[in-house]
Amino acid sequence: MERGDYVPREKSNWNPRAVNVEGKYQTKEIWQDEAGQPLHPHTNYYVGGNTKFYGAALFRLRKEDFGELRHDGGVSPAWPISYENLEPYYRKAEQLYHVHGERGADPTEPPSSGPYPHPAVSHEARIQQLSDDFAGMGLKPFHVPLGIQLDEEDRHSSKCIRCETCDGFPCLVYAKSDAEVVCVDPALRFPTVKLLTNAYVERITTSPTGREVTSVRVLRNGVSEEYSANIIVVSCGAINSAALLLRSANDKHPHGLANGSDVVGRHYMGHVNSVLMAVSKCPNPTVFQKTLAVNDFYFGEKEWPYPMGHISFVGKLDGESLKAGAPAMAPQWTLEVMAAHSMDFWLTSEDLPDPNNRITLGSDGRITLRYRPNNEEGHKRLISRLEQLMKRQSKCAVHGHECHEGLFSRNLFAGQRIPLAGVAHQNGTIRFGRNPRTSALDVYCKAHELDNLYVVDGSFFPSSGAVNPALTIMANALRVADHLRERLQ
Repeated sequence: MERGDYVPREKSNWNPRAVNVEGKYQTKEIWQDEAGQPLHPHTNYYVGGNTKFYGAALFRLRKEDFGELRHDGGVSPAWPISYENLEPYYRKAEQLYHVHGERGADPTEPPSSGPYPHPAVSHEARIQQLSDDFAGMGLKPFHVPLGIQLDEEDRHSSKCIRCETCDGFPCLVYAKSDAEVVCVDPALRFPTVKLLTNAYVERITTSPTGREVTSVRVLRNGVSEEYSANIIVVSCGAINSAALLLRSANDKHPHGLANGSDVVGRHYMGHVNSVLMAVSKCPNPTVFQKTLAVNDFYFGEKEWPYPMGHISFVGKLDGESLKAGAPAMAPQWTLEVMAAHSMDFWLTSEDLPDPNNRITLGSDGRITLRYRPNNEEGHKRLISRLEQLMKRQSKCAVHGHECHEGLFSRNLFAGQRIPLAGVAHQNGTIRFGRNPRTSALDVYCKAHELDNLYVVDGSFFPSSGAVNPALTIMANALRVADHLRERLQ
């Protein structure tokens, strides 16, 4: 069952104003923050979920992320499974999502049982120049693992055309490996699979004993319906999955389904993220920018023995997109010129699970998102290191070290961090574990308190790491699917 419909296939799919400024495809649903102020979430309810709009960067968590890690701001807890438990499914997910990459180039990359299914996506000239500069400074830059259906050896027959409207946009030619294209649509070719769209699940009901779920109550196209099943899997995203369990409370589960431990909705994480523009005297004519990453500071450095995070790129920004949040800027630049001269970085650091960072429901059923950032010092240091690195560029034949003009927030000094409404990396609200007193799900993501309810999305994360969670969500879904197949036999 899908809450929304298919993304309409139209020219607006690739229109920066429609997508980034007007938010044409974002939900019109209004949440609220902890002060009760309206919150317009940057999320999408369509077949394929948020992968329809993601940048398709598909990283594995580091092996160390599965163990306890000490940060400047506290401790990132260990997972109840090891990296080795998930590794075979990481490889299957990389194959399923057509991931391009290069093994051994990322200095923090965990062990793998095989190569990427496709070669790394090549850098365009300006990005290659920066990669060479970083390597000359002693870093180990590498190609971002990307889930796109690109054939650089045969561009004529390649589904992907390597355009500038990929990251944050739905793919008009279905060449981005999103969940609709590579999973849902192929599954629908089987007669045993049926998809109901525009089906909003209002609540999940249980048997009188409360030990198993029996049905879901659905509002579909304005009509109330009820469906029953032997096994029910919830995959609404970390925020909406928690909200669904909370609003399904009954006399046997007065605080929400699977919530005897009182962890449902708690420990929300979404990373400490920043989008930063490195503006240079020389223009950046790059079209497909998101190919370069640096993980040399993921676990810290000699001067700072705590994790700092991950450096990579977003899709190329344009003047139209910058207009949304840019009231002021240096007078010698117009927004268009600034965008034309920028390289646009995405920086991610790990936030730590805090039980007070949580999803609750208001008296009217509206989602309330309470979140206070933590573990920020490492992120500040990561920004500082990037600034230092950009000042040391030397490959520019015209300006040398002087080519770099400065590092700016995407919102041009209105605040560097991704705001609360930016929930693309949401995870952690229905954590899995071996102890029912401190977790809601077991190691196969089945609710401890219910015999046939599973939650399979980013909710299960006990910690967030510092890379995009998408591939880990995909790999875990395949792992749980194997478990379910065995259970059903």
